[in-house]
Amino acid sequence: MQSVIDPSQFGVSFSLKQCRNFNINPAQTLDWLISEAGFRRFRLMSYWNEHEKQPGKYDFSQLDWQIERIAKANGQISLCLGARQPRWPENHWPDWAWQLPKAARTSALLAFIEKVVTRYRDNPVVISYQLENEALLKAFGERAEVDRARLQTEYNLVKQLDPSRPIAMSTSTSWGIPVRQPIPDMVGFSYYRIIHGKHGYSRAFHTPLLHKTRKLLISALLQKSAFIHELQLEPWGPTAIWKMSVSEQDRSMSPTIIKRNLELAKSVKAYPIDLWGGEWWYWRYIQGDKDVWEAVHTAICI
Repeated sequence: MQSVIDPSQFGVSFSLKQCRNFNINPAQTLDWLISEAGFRRFRLMSYWNEHEKQPGKYDFSQLDWQIERIAKANGQISLCLGARQPRWPENHWPDWAWQLPKAARTSALLAFIEKVVTRYRDNPVVISYQLENEALLKAFGERAEVDRARLQTEYNLVKQLDPSRPIAMSTSTSWGIPVRQPIPDMVGFSYYRIIHGKHGYSRAFHTPLLHKTRKLLISALLQKSAFIHELQLEPWGPTAIWKMSVSEQDRSMSPTIIKRNLELAKSVKAYPIDLWGGEWWYWRYIQGDKDVWEAVHTAICI
């Protein structure tokens, strides 16, 4: 077993859907992240189209077991809420809800958020919420529906239902400052370096200096803390990762790039840093390629 990774410094996102994409066992993947990798801080998703596939019929069994496993390891959870949550297609509306008129769709979303919060607010392993994920981003994902007024209503609802826990938000992409309502308790931002678009691979404009400046402005103007809620530690290429060759994966995320990404992210000093790619590390690991995980582990345990 690896030594426990300090949850005040590093956490990891975990997605049931991404495990399915890689055709890996979700329970074994989470157990590996806890026992072998040593993580104790997790960002978990409450995907609406997983837990309310038919209106008013809830099934949280898939989220319950994730929370129970992390609780047994004395871990911590930041629980994502809302329709827009990490992993493609980014917006996880149930088909039945998306087909409703907008007002009815909003009412259904608020009812689902209330169900999630009331179910888990008495569980001490849940230490915070992330409300939506880049909620104002229109250009990425499917079924995007930007609505600041609704976002404010969601925020007010969560605060009313559970005023004891902080709410983190990433209202734009990786560079904005939330100067308009709702202003969260904590501001999360993504850190990506090598991305792929219609012109091929490119370097994102994010630099440690940009993120340091942003962190300082958030602190000075809003008196809020900022942290990296999603550090790129998995490939971003021309197709899905599980369809790429190892050499293609390495173009955007080799062990050398992993170490560099972590080195730059740590220089921002915006903790905790929630890492992105745990399912990929495990997928490579069980194929006998341990270099990816060793690069992550070496960099975060120094």
